[in-house]
Amino acid sequence: MRFRVLFRVLLALSWLGPSYVLHAQFHEPTKEELQMTSDPKAPGAGAVYLYREETVDDRLHFHETYARVKILAEKGKELATVHVPYERGNFKVTDIRGRTIHSDGTVIPLTAKPSDLMEVKSKNFQINDMVFTLPSVEVGSILEYRLELRYDDETLSSPHWEIQQPYFVHKAHYSFVPSTSMYITNSRGEAANHLLYAAIGPKDMLQKVVRDAMGKYSLDLGDIPPIADDDWMPPLNSVKWRLQFYYSPYRGGSEFWEHEGKRWAKDSNRFAEPTKTLRDAAAQIVASGDSDEQKAEKLYAAVMKLENTDFTREKSEAERKKEKIKQIKDAEGVWKEQMGSSDQIALLYVALARAAGLQAYPMQVVNRNRAIFDPTFLTTGQLDDYIAVVKVGDKDIELDPGQKMCTFGLLQWKHAMSGGLEDSPQGPVGAVAKPLTYLQTQVQRIADLTLAADGSVSGTLRFAMTGEEALHWRQLSLRNDGEEVKKRFNEWIHGMVPDGVQAEVDHFLGMDNEDAQLLAMVKVTGNLGTTTGKRVFLPGQFFESHGKHPFVADSKREIPVDVQYPRTDRDDVTYHLPEGMTVESSPQVSDVSWPQSAMFKVQSATTPGDLKVTRVLAYNYTLIDPKDYGSLHDFYQKVATVDQQPIVLTRAGVVKTAGK
Repeated sequence: MRFRVLFRVLLALSWLGPSYVLHAQFHEPTKEELQMTSDPKAPGAGAVYLYREETVDDRLHFHETYARVKILAEKGKELATVHVPYERGNFKVTDIRGRTIHSDGTVIPLTAKPSDLMEVKSKNFQINDMVFTLPSVEVGSILEYRLELRYDDETLSSPHWEIQQPYFVHKAHYSFVPSTSMYITNSRGEAANHLLYAAIGPKDMLQKVVRDAMGKYSLDLGDIPPIADDDWMPPLNSVKWRLQFYYSPYRGGSEFWEHEGKRWAKDSNRFAEPTKTLRDAAAQIVASGDSDEQKAEKLYAAVMKLENTDFTREKSEAERKKEKIKQIKDAEGVWKEQMGSSDQIALLYVALARAAGLQAYPMQVVNRNRAIFDPTFLTTGQLDDYIAVVKVGDKDIELDPGQKMCTFGLLQWKHAMSGGLEDSPQGPVGAVAKPLTYLQTQVQRIADLTLAADGSVSGTLRFAMTGEEALHWRQLSLRNDGEEVKKRFNEWIHGMVPDGVQAEVDHFLGMDNEDAQLLAMVKVTGNLGTTTGKRVFLPGQFFESHGKHPFVADSKREIPVDVQYPRTDRDDVTYHLPEGMTVESSPQVSDVSWPQSAMFKVQSATTPGDLKVTRVLAYNYTLIDPKDYGSLHDFYQKVATVDQQPIVLTRAGVVKTAGK
């Protein structure tokens, strides 16, 4: 459950109603429910919701939650602990009641006092978590509880129902009684008397929302699947079923985005005003004879040198006062202080570009690691981060100056293909940032390995990285010391190298230079081969020996695939063989293609004393619709088959060790 204060109500002429609520009563379980040991509608589930109900009444100012849960396995017992986040001050959790019913009908009521834990606290608000645990829970128990969240008479809190739960729901009922006051205002004091709602879920879910003659909205659903938990999913907020209501000054989505877009553009452009100070600064950075692209690059390099407080630490009010750092209110302030947040630096870049005579525009997008832009979600609050759009010749180039260590022309992946608002010569418009390509992110894994007759191995690995992979490690190094970065890099490569092989990073090259290739130098020791008689067996692909191929196990999928960004991975592995050892077989030449989407190639070459295996996997997609999943599945099945081919070496005879 999540609750959020949305609007304030003027008390004058407000609707007055009774101060009591008819509480949901507990229900006696049926014999079938008590004896239930599994659920054919949720095979293997640890628990199921027999029934859930959420009621919101903005006339009486309360939210009510009621649930009945059947525990089917040990894992399902986690539902015995219930968390209720709420905003302390405007809201309070009341009337918590609960009980546990054992399969023999024994009832154990909830008597323990709930814990009220502070989660987040700032100057203006505090988020708490009310936690209670139902008693004596065992496999076979039925859990039942209800609670209320109350808020004061000057507050409205329209519902945001998260309909899917971690476990299957047999039946659910939702109801909302909106305020009838004619004096509802939003935080800006504007009248907000239109009620709108939007949903994510089955196509017919909105059609099931019913409004009765008294103005109450209700929704009844059954057989609700649990929250998806697939690998390589889009952000959960973009696929999880939900229904949200809004009090709004606007009558619909198009009117909302037209007016709020103008307000957003006005605020963004006010911050990015190219003042005289910034025009003078731009003149010092660029030369009169520079092309538009040269100007754009020089300005980008200049703002990249500023302190980005999202990667260091934003100073407290006391620290700013002590160091005589002024509060930053606009792009000029960012330049003068030589520091700012990611958004402030991005808007400074827009201002400097305009000051240098370039056409530049701000664009604010949703962080695609968190959510996907939803135009039916009527709030600009879903927009997270600013990027910059600069016109160079007849092309619009999207840049990410707020992302420290991000090379010119590259977007941090969480901003690529992300939707939001963009200012333009025609005014603010909805826009989607351009996708990345497989050429922008490349990782080459180079292994130079010396194999001994007993199968032991020593040597070096080199990881050469560009694009998103290099950006990830560089940004990690900004927030952590060198030892922590090495530790995490080691954890990453340990998931690649074969069992029995120890790989430890020695040092990095190019970590501080975003325009250079990032290199990681790694030392390798350990045991690689399996020896049987005269043969030694090695993994066919050194870096893929664990065989963790995605999209192979499942032939069907209902949730889109999100791989974050396209890339090219190239492996070059050279084995130096001991005297008397020859190659009996090695991975066959393979060339697998998924036209316009991915390609996979393997080659091996043998020279006296050496074996070299090359593997290239490139994919140029980011999001895959479930209807195209079959092609993705087929491609990776072929990749997995090739990767499973071993290397077989033959020894001419028994090799004696020195001194024996």
